[in-house]
Amino acid sequence: MKPAVVLLSGGLDSATALAVAVRDGFACHALTVAYGQRHAVELAASERVARQLGVVAHRTMNLDLRAFGGSALTGAIDVPKDRDESAMASSIPVTYVPARNTVFLALALAYAETVGAFNIYLGVNAVDYSGYPDCRPEFLRAFEALANLATKAGVEGGRFAIRAPLVHLSKAEIIRLGASLGVDYGLTHSCYDPVADGAACGRCDSCLIRKAGFGAAGLLDPTKYA
Repeated sequence: MKPAVVLLSGGLDSATALAVAVRDGFACHALTVAYGQRHAVELAASERVARQLGVVAHRTMNLDLRAFGGSALTGAIDVPKDRDESAMASSIPVTYVPARNTVFLALALAYAETVGAFNIYLGVNAVDYSGYPDCRPEFLRAFEALANLATKAGVEGGRFAIRAPLVHLSKAEIIRLGASLGVDYGLTHSCYDPVADGAACGRCDSCLIRKAGFGAAGLLDPTKYA
């Protein structure tokens, strides 16, 4: 089995991307980044998902982006609540973490070089309202070009591929795909602003998109909501 690196946050999308990588026949090396996120409960979720889906290795790297702030996930900014679809789609939300996916992919690329992997999977999605600029296909293509220019493995003839199997899927389609691949979504965590016991708030953009996705998929949402 060829190795692949999978960015695994512990959320619904990254769990599904990991399941796709497993389905595709790769020996998966999962990478989770503890970046000072306020929803750090997702780190435990990543461990649960990694065990369930049978990765060959799972590493958690500490990189505290609270040093920069600039996001409701890493700074003293309120997480938006109770927004409808039009409000979510109107602008880039304050939950955007500056350059996060660029940073994460750079880490995944370094990890890939050390384990001899040329495939990097991540669960970004450009459909369901997030508006994050680092979830777009053109960003992924640009980073793939960078990966093949800026690495020893790329210069010596290897060819890196940035694989985002969910990028054009709706949340309902993602959930159906993951369910068909055996993902236990009860192990995942999506909420940006969980309460003290780790339960999801049920009101942030991520919770609302998740709930709507399960409803549209016709499946039961196993999330514990406050």
